[in-house]
Amino acid sequence: MTKFTDLKLDPKVLQAIAEAGYETPTPIQAGAIPPALEGKDVLGIAQTGTGKTASFTLPMITLLGRGRARARMPRSLVLAPTRELAAQVAENFDIYSKHTKLTKALLIGGVSFAEQDKLIDRGVDVLIATPGRLLDHFERGKLLLTGVQIMVVDEADRMLDMGFIPDIERIFQLTPFTRQTLFFSATMAPEIERITNTFLHAPAKIEVARQATTSETIEQRLIEITPARKDQTAKAKRELLRSVIEAEGAACTNAILFCNRKTEVDILAKSLKKYGFNAAPIHGDLDQSQRMKTLDGFRDGSLRFLVASDVAARGLDIPAVSHVFNFDVPSHAEDYVHRIGRTGRAGRKGVAVTIATPGDKKYLDAIESLVKKPLPRVEAPEGFELSEAAQRAPRKDDGKDRSRGRGRDRDERRSRPVKPHGEEAPMAPIEAAPVAVKPESKEDKRAERKSEPKPDRNAEPRQDKREGRKGDRRREDRDEPVVGMGDHVPDFLMRGIKSEDA
Repeated sequence: MTKFTDLKLDPKVLQAIAEAGYETPTPIQAGAIPPALEGKDVLGIAQTGTGKTASFTLPMITLLGRGRARARMPRSLVLAPTRELAAQVAENFDIYSKHTKLTKALLIGGVSFAEQDKLIDRGVDVLIATPGRLLDHFERGKLLLTGVQIMVVDEADRMLDMGFIPDIERIFQLTPFTRQTLFFSATMAPEIERITNTFLHAPAKIEVARQATTSETIEQRLIEITPARKDQTAKAKRELLRSVIEAEGAACTNAILFCNRKTEVDILAKSLKKYGFNAAPIHGDLDQSQRMKTLDGFRDGSLRFLVASDVAARGLDIPAVSHVFNFDVPSHAEDYVHRIGRTGRAGRKGVAVTIATPGDKKYLDAIESLVKKPLPRVEAPEGFELSEAAQRAPRKDDGKDRSRGRGRDRDERRSRPVKPHGEEAPMAPIEAAPVAVKPESKEDKRAERKSEPKPDRNAEPRQDKREGRKGDRRREDRDEPVVGMGDHVPDFLMRGIKSEDA
């Protein structure tokens, strides 16, 4: 069996590994460290929790042991998708480099630019950053990437999900062509494969079988609920979740509750606090100071329930978590294994409870296909009943007009039958139409005017034309029916349309 002492690491690094209590490398570490020490590009495909961080941190510390950093020109660069994962990489670097004189800087959002600029100005050996904050420093002229010797991209599949791929490509172009690249991803989507083909040179490919099995120390449960109303699904799930937590009692010392969307994270955390549960949210839209405060509170036990999204909780190493609740069934089967893996760590027992609705069937099928066994179904806690608001049947249409502010014409237009596509509209029956009179042409009108006798100037003044027309119109209203679009239909409307076959 391979041991760390067989991997040609720096003796100071081996001393730090031994003090941390490790002797045997994981498969991804045993496969990635030797080619990395030889200066080759590495393409590692492995899930979170397989030891990827040490697989690039250990060879980096060994390779950077010789040399000196220059101001604003870091010697190595580590890119991580989230602030929490970047901070965790920085913690690992501190653990394994404590017997060396290497320096580091952490560039993440939510932290003052001024403090980060001071670290960069002194010169750092390792720069750990999220893509957005790194480019912010570069565009402000505070950072040069021409001295990067080793570049690491961690959790590339999450970078793709979060829309960071254009930033990654730009950062690659800002670094030297001769750099060494260590690239890690859980999956190889077409976009990820395109990037590796473009920027990696004959990489050593290390692929660890994806984490398709769950730990035997985790008790899994699936509770299915069918809400009476689709628009009350989230409310029904929140009521069930509170009932499950109360049923667990003291056995649930702390828990991570996973939601698929950031908005749902906030809503669930607010709901739990409303009902007296010690809960707080964590997701990408919160300030970094608030996120770190929430994580620290969860680690030290002052916070009992951590409501999180997948991105925010990615790569978090919190060993003593008693329960995991999947408030939403994850849309990716691999995320289920990742989520429940937050409990039952280091030989401890753990419980993972998933709440599902009929609409989650395809996601459940994918999870059960991945883990190769059905999830154990259990009933809701004894005595649990949905509230009246959550189980009230949807309103039925009673035929009453509930419209407000609508004119009569709009309602009448809606009530008119619409002609079906491809059918001729039925023509209203016509009783009798008078013969249409052909309108006079311009020439006829001119000839008529010429034939009229010229008015005598000595005669009585003629009546105003407008008054005469008004009088004529009034007489027509009194004596004769109107001839026009009322009782009369013009001749051109009565003509048939000549078909092409005729």
